[in-house]
Amino acid sequence: MGKPTGFKEFVREMPTRRSVELRVMDYSDVYNPMPEDKLRTQGARCMDCGVPYCNNGCPLGNIIPEFNDFVYRGRFRDALDVLLKTNNFPEFTGQVCPAPCEEACTLNIWKTPVTIKLIEWNIINHAWKNGWMTPRPPSIRTGKKVAVIGSGPAGLATAAQLNKAGHWVTVFERADRIGGLLTYGIPNFKLEKWVVDRRIKLMESEGIKFLTNANVGFNVKIDDLRREFDAICICIGSTTPRDLPVPGRELSGIHFAMDFLPQQTQKVLGDEVRDQISAQGKHVVVIGGGDTGADCVGTSVRQGAKSVRQIELLPKPPADRTPDMPWPYWPMILRVSTSHEEAADRLNNRQEIRDWSINTKRFSGENGVVKKLHAIRLEWTKGPDGRMNMTEVPGSDFELDCDLCLLAMGFVGPEKGGLIEQLGLKLDPRGNILVNDKYETSTEGVFAAGDARRGQSLVVWALSEGRCAAAKIDEFLMGRTDLPHLKLF
Repeated sequence: MGKPTGFKEFVREMPTRRSVELRVMDYSDVYNPMPEDKLRTQGARCMDCGVPYCNNGCPLGNIIPEFNDFVYRGRFRDALDVLLKTNNFPEFTGQVCPAPCEEACTLNIWKTPVTIKLIEWNIINHAWKNGWMTPRPPSIRTGKKVAVIGSGPAGLATAAQLNKAGHWVTVFERADRIGGLLTYGIPNFKLEKWVVDRRIKLMESEGIKFLTNANVGFNVKIDDLRREFDAICICIGSTTPRDLPVPGRELSGIHFAMDFLPQQTQKVLGDEVRDQISAQGKHVVVIGGGDTGADCVGTSVRQGAKSVRQIELLPKPPADRTPDMPWPYWPMILRVSTSHEEAADRLNNRQEIRDWSINTKRFSGENGVVKKLHAIRLEWTKGPDGRMNMTEVPGSDFELDCDLCLLAMGFVGPEKGGLIEQLGLKLDPRGNILVNDKYETSTEGVFAAGDARRGQSLVVWALSEGRCAAAKIDEFLMGRTDLPHLKLF
């Protein structure tokens, strides 16, 4: 695949980023376009490795060497056909996926991996630009009707696949816009919303119906759906945030990340947002070291924060793989996002804004408003059972100025009220919706996929879940299925 000697001749190259000074003034995409000749050179780096571990590293099973080879040869239409066999929405994964495929790339054993994510993104962009992304409604309709609850990546993938199978699909979304996490969970500077809207319009033209402000279990009755539809798939995500029950938590100015981020997206999209949570002129502390925390950092910088700090309970990850993170598995190593780069450049004299092994003990404030975060440093040691144990370091207490604290510590499962309670669905020990190997819940004809089933995860995993669930629903309705999918159970 690619040029036989390409991996020895060419180095990994990524698109340039807009300067920090310019990009923090808006919420547009951080990256500049990649010239086609450079992209084809990157495709040439895909070696004929014999066993392409990148395919297995991708939760969708993308046929990566083949589309790399087509891009190297300038055959973008063929590359698109290969890509769409396994990935419904390359424009989403091509921007927000952390690319586990690249970590599994054979080149990554001793060199830098092929720019798989970049190539994927440019294939679909090339297709949109050249008018290849046209409606492809099914030629035959089965007459079966399916309700998909939730319009995030899992719900959209489920709907797209079931529509291909000829079923009539209606997607119910409780928010005022379609897209779920893609719309309100990811900032515009990482995924501009016209990209989502463009795809939704195409799906509508293919026969899928979308309903907004439709909160199933509340203003939409679950009993009505069970009467009207032949099957239901729940893709409501893992949206219950992990809280921080420490003294002072009740002070004003302490918010969950997913109360903060959607408001800015609404404002960017032209909505009037009353009483918006704003970082302007404030000392911001973000608790949680993941992607959501990084999104809070980038948004706070753009809002004009006075300072931004991000703290994490766990120890600082290593810079490179360690023996317990062997290739081709995903390594928990230190990564620097564009948001970290911006905060360090604009607010911290190019110094690291993050700190690790920190336990928040309490908050203090004035007149009911938070002003300080009080914390202590931790030491992590491995116990006899192999588990990591934390102990507080005596005398390491410290405090941070904190006018706004954003809690980005992950999510603990789907919201339990409403439809889960009304359907009497069984949950697994982690509080997620329990399903069998056919993605069917404890209630017959009701299925679940995505973060609501597997817990907080990646967009690419949500797409894979949606495709798997759609195949099982098609089989439930028709007795058999021709929908392609990976077997995740």
